[in-house]
Amino acid sequence: MDFKDYYKILGVARDASQDEIKRVYRRLARKYHPDVSEEPNAEERFKEIQEAYEVLKDPEKRAAYDQLGTQWRAGQEFRPPPDWGRGFEFSGGFGPGDDAGFSDFFASLFGARSPFGQRGGRARGGFSVRGEDHVARIQIDLEDAYHGGPKTIELKTPKLDETGRVVVQPRTLKVNIPRGVTEGQRIRLAGQGSAGVGGGPAGDLYLEIGLRPHRLFKVDGRDVTLELPVAPWEAALGATVQAPTLGGPVDLRIPAGARAGQKLRLKGRGLPGATPGDQFVVLKVVLPPADTPRARALYERMKEELPFDPRADLRADL
Repeated sequence: MDFKDYYKILGVARDASQDEIKRVYRRLARKYHPDVSEEPNAEERFKEIQEAYEVLKDPEKRAAYDQLGTQWRAGQEFRPPPDWGRGFEFSGGFGPGDDAGFSDFFASLFGARSPFGQRGGRARGGFSVRGEDHVARIQIDLEDAYHGGPKTIELKTPKLDETGRVVVQPRTLKVNIPRGVTEGQRIRLAGQGSAGVGGGPAGDLYLEIGLRPHRLFKVDGRDVTLELPVAPWEAALGATVQAPTLGGPVDLRIPAGARAGQKLRLKGRGLPGATPGDQFVVLKVVLPPADTPRARALYERMKEELPFDPRADLRADL
């Protein structure tokens, strides 16, 4: 997928005002409209102009696009960064099918499946208008999801300044994280969206939860998985070892004859909830190094005394 320089497509500076962008777009749209233009590439050029304007006319999309920085060049191979859209507060987006006709580049950044692809909304009634709902994706640590409790977050809120240029203002909020919150779950902050008009109520702010990668645990819904190193004798003879969990270390019984990759279950030790998740422990047999004469002698003795062939099953199939 190629990077698109929307400023270059419209031929405007990165610090152009919204009014300037609108004027340039109207001029180019008249020049390249397929119904009237005699340019040989009119239709393709018109689509590019439409797409560029769709992003740059919207302060929220433009501010997010600007966060990609200036190091990208038109036509350069591009993939959205892993943290794309995180922490941005936005009020509208594309639903399924709404981004049809735009490029893959646009869809990856602002399409229905992107962080900006979920709609806010506003309800109308009488002469008052309810403010728009806003959505922002945030990331929290797995420990915060497990324990819950108050947390301070900072959002990036795009605004137009007095010159009509887009600026990003920080917004700090204190949020109560529900205990056991999961990836993709939304927290509703009533009245924290856009202000209403004509006495209408303010919209709401929805925080969509993302979980940061953890050093020890992998998360699937409410279940967590831990890879636990064990010594060969612990796997062969059985043992009771300590295993980390989100609630603290617990004793785990390793059965005799355990295999590398074997999965053990700690019921209810995942993320809490009406039905708590489980923790799965995957055993990883770790060999001690043969880095001393004594260690080498022990390995030589096992080689001589244990009738063990790790590849016996392979030869049986030949």
